[in-house]
Amino acid sequence: MKEQVLKAIKEAGRPVSAGEVEKMLQADRKEIDKAFKALKEEGRIVSPVRCKWEAAE
Repeated sequence: MKEQVLKAIKEAGRPVSAGEVEKMLQADRKEIDKAFKALKEEGRIVSPVRCKWEAAE
């Protein structure tokens, strides 16, 4: 799920919220939130704007 979320964030080409990723992937919000948390801890996503995320790479 982490890789799917990261791919969706990169494909968006702009900072996105967890809700937007949920709509893009049509996946369970709890799973997306877990993926976001893991990606944050790994430093693979950053938040340039409150509640929006983009790839750090």
